[in-house]
Amino acid sequence: MREVRSEKTFLLREVNFQGLIWAVVFEVVTCVFRFGFSLESTRDTASSMGLLTMGLRIHHSYIGIACVGLAFWLEQRFPKSSFHLLAIGIGLFISDMIHHFLVLWIITGNAQFDLLY
Repeated sequence: MREVRSEKTFLLREVNFQGLIWAVVFEVVTCVFRFGFSLESTRDTASSMGLLTMGLRIHHSYIGIACVGLAFWLEQRFPKSSFHLLAIGIGLFISDMIHHFLVLWIITGNAQFDLLY
């Protein structure tokens, strides 16, 4: 029993660590597009993505939450794939939260976490 618990603790730490690594990767890519290429979601994708989503703005944290849910659903059949999907989902969620509530808030003075275009 003790071995199972320590193995689960190790896996939890590992998935969280990989999730943080993914969060850094996603945040760097997001900042390159936002500040390097001067792209803004509300300005540059509203006419295309806004039509497809009926005006609902899809943040990458939403995709991260879906990945986490899918990872838990697939855990029994595909444990290795679900581990990686869980780490990616955690990374997407953390990256979006950091981007809106830390990076954008500090740089622009506005979190810009809009739910609609």
